[in-house]
Amino acid sequence: MEIDNILAKKKILDSIREYIDNKQSKESWTPGEDWVAYSGPVFTAEEYMAAVDTLLGGWLIYGKKCREFEVDFAKYMGAKDGVLTNSGSSANLLMVSAFTSRKMKKKLRLLPGDKVITPVVCFPTTLNPIIQCGLEPVFVDVSLPDLNPDLDAVEKALEADPSIRGIMFAHVLGNPPDMDRLLALVDKHNLIFMEDTCDALGSTYDGKLLGSFGHLSTCSFFPAHHMTMGEGGYVAAKSASMRNVVASFRDWGRACFCNSNKPGNVIAGTACGNRFQNWLPGLPHATYDHRYVFDEIGYNIKPLDLQAAMGLEQIKKLDELHAGRRRNFATLTELFAPFEKYFHLPKATEKSDPSWFAYLLTIKPEAPFTRQEFVEHFEEAMIQTRSYFSGNILYHPGYQHLAAKYGDMSQTFPAAHLVTTNSMFLGTFAGITEEKMEYVKKTAMEFFENL
Repeated sequence: MEIDNILAKKKILDSIREYIDNKQSKESWTPGEDWVAYSGPVFTAEEYMAAVDTLLGGWLIYGKKCREFEVDFAKYMGAKDGVLTNSGSSANLLMVSAFTSRKMKKKLRLLPGDKVITPVVCFPTTLNPIIQCGLEPVFVDVSLPDLNPDLDAVEKALEADPSIRGIMFAHVLGNPPDMDRLLALVDKHNLIFMEDTCDALGSTYDGKLLGSFGHLSTCSFFPAHHMTMGEGGYVAAKSASMRNVVASFRDWGRACFCNSNKPGNVIAGTACGNRFQNWLPGLPHATYDHRYVFDEIGYNIKPLDLQAAMGLEQIKKLDELHAGRRRNFATLTELFAPFEKYFHLPKATEKSDPSWFAYLLTIKPEAPFTRQEFVEHFEEAMIQTRSYFSGNILYHPGYQHLAAKYGDMSQTFPAAHLVTTNSMFLGTFAGITEEKMEYVKKTAMEFFENL
């Protein structure tokens, strides 16, 4: 019977490979009729086979594949360990929540009302955990052309308010700020650095991977990002103790963590062998099941094992995926360089080597066209564009209650105002083939020729 099952599963997986290979070999793309997507998954048969193989194994929730991914990805990131979760947004929530834990050392603990610097131009889930964890965001403007936090504004805010405890931001589309200066400010002011690397996987600064600088850092595996498992996120930790705090918040606030290092057998006792002990301080003379003792007020934001199975296959492709993004970025730089009088063009920060999430363009106010005209030209040609996320987040209905103290935001945050009205980006991901990139170039030249 066991041999029959093995053979039956092999037949299923072979059929999946045949189906995907056949499907992908027949895929076609017609300029002007089919979209040039700005990003998306780059899968071969291996990802689909790994997901189905895991599903057929009968284990659905966080399990051995998830733990294998956590360990392997930590090695890639240069971290001690890490926590896989269901999205990059959840990863940011876990990262900030972890610093509110009583288990954190005093210098790394955030208390309700503590202030955290963050750029006013962001994706909401970089800002939201600050608010959701009862902290107070201190907004700063961004710098052009990179749209990272304006470090002059950061330094000014720190000098004006010594009570500021932390800083959190996302490296913009793979490109970091001046990390030497930033880390000097972190050290000088004893800040907690929460590093959002969701758009910057594979980028380096001075030869060191982004995501290895923060006290904790995050990655996202959403389909638009550098690698994907559908939805997924990761928190990289520099110590086992910090990893356990993050994992507790992910797993309902559960105190028991040793089995999360060897998942897949929740029926058995804990790995430490001390499942039933006097675990409850409020009930010191009675034993209790440690699996149902809770240290934190946590969440349930675990991933599925089949997601991790896909992620393990994607890790193998990272060099190829990063090379594709860098190649397409170079092509777009060559395309737009002659028209720099119209744009703030993206440039890699000194000492950095970005794996570019996208090609960011900020149209100068004096340009003889608007962002809307430029975007419509590409969208009508079936080439996807995107605004730079929120622009100034304080213009949005959900955040206007935070805006009052900043006065006229076009004056307080002038660069952010320009981003909101004039910034957009084009795709760079490895799935944009040379044929598609030639079409992008042709479409762009038609726009400039018709000015």
